[in-house]
Amino acid sequence: MDKTIAAVATAHGVGSIAIVRVSGSKALEIAQALTKTSTIKPRFAHLLTLLTQQEEILDEAIVLYFQGPKSFTGEDVIEFQCHGGIIVASRVLDEVLKLGATLAEAGEFSKRAFLNGRIDLTQAEAIAGLIDAKSEDAARILAKQMKGDLKEFVEDVRDQLLELIAYSEVTIDYAEEDLPQDMIDQMSERLGRIRKILLDTVVASRQRMVLIEGYKVAIIGRPNVGKSSLLNALLRFDRAIVSDIAGTTRDTIEESIKIGTHLIRIIDTAGIRESSDVIEKIGIEKSFEAVQEADIIIALFDGSQELQEDDTKILDLLPTLEDKKVISVVNKIDLASKIDDKALEHFAPIRLSCKDSTQSLIDAMQKVMDHHTQSHDHTLISKRQIIAVESASAEIQEALIPLASQELEFFSFHLNAAIEAIASITRPMEYDQMLDKMFGNFCLGK
Repeated sequence: MDKTIAAVATAHGVGSIAIVRVSGSKALEIAQALTKTSTIKPRFAHLLTLLTQQEEILDEAIVLYFQGPKSFTGEDVIEFQCHGGIIVASRVLDEVLKLGATLAEAGEFSKRAFLNGRIDLTQAEAIAGLIDAKSEDAARILAKQMKGDLKEFVEDVRDQLLELIAYSEVTIDYAEEDLPQDMIDQMSERLGRIRKILLDTVVASRQRMVLIEGYKVAIIGRPNVGKSSLLNALLRFDRAIVSDIAGTTRDTIEESIKIGTHLIRIIDTAGIRESSDVIEKIGIEKSFEAVQEADIIIALFDGSQELQEDDTKILDLLPTLEDKKVISVVNKIDLASKIDDKALEHFAPIRLSCKDSTQSLIDAMQKVMDHHTQSHDHTLISKRQIIAVESASAEIQEALIPLASQELEFFSFHLNAAIEAIASITRPMEYDQMLDKMFGNFCLGK
């Protein structure tokens, strides 16, 4: 980490402010050269003119200096808050690079913060997730983790396991003495409580993962039941082509909308039916793919017509979607009803007209999504964290077997493995390759 790195830390595009961030041993020297100012006080906002080496004016900007180790990365950090826009920030960055900085890789600032002990892996993952949060609830969860909530949980579990190992190691050192039975019982009971907490955390986290990753909602139905009209009504603008011609939508159409506190990805699929058209068949295959990827399925039926064979196929499909939340909807209730209500009564359909109001459907989707916002003490926000906790739980379960027969060497072996698994959440022992992969998913400048 000898090199000084730099990048634009704000999103590209037009805005009021753009931030160019510099981190490393040369950061202050570069700032002094760019501003032609020898005195830049730490943690003080300086309004300074930025100049090229040829003394051409780049911009008038606010310059902030965070002296290491009391900075985000643990190194000297300079931030140039210049006027927003692609050109100004790019020119400032170009000049910083000419003065000796190297363009930062994706996530390199956060990686340095981790390697310098300013944050742990849970906080790094929370930072990345918070930038891309899909709901207000996700933002709250990630903000807690960024402040060290999960780190404290991991350290508490680790300390409890270390304490139990201490009992075992003392007894191993005095092999002629067995642990009293009441001690065995107490240790088993304590391990059981720890394991239950870990398993409850995994279950709650899996249920809430959609808050972190964001909900996907797929609208399915045969052609001409009003899927595209429903999408347009939910979006409140005409995104999809609406036509009486069957098979108009031949590909999936995706858009994001906010419902309550949730940002969701809603997908209008091609009408599901038997078709000999090659292009339409590809669209139908994509519809089934969308169903498998979605968290919520909106099954749409035309209330102004009798159920058709293609409707029946969809009704047969719905019970097989056990891991999805299915909301059935009867559309076109503004027209005379011809649909067989008994065939749908098992699915308790919502009845609406896309031309009038979709509020009842919006309320139903919000109820489903709000169900996962129920509070839990701790939430794991990545598959990596979940796997680590599951591994720790499995090792604890294995440790209980030798504990019962006082085979304490094996007991200690499994508890040490459990400690290694749970500790990997915050700072794994062997992590170079994993770090490159994880921080490589960050945006530039972070």
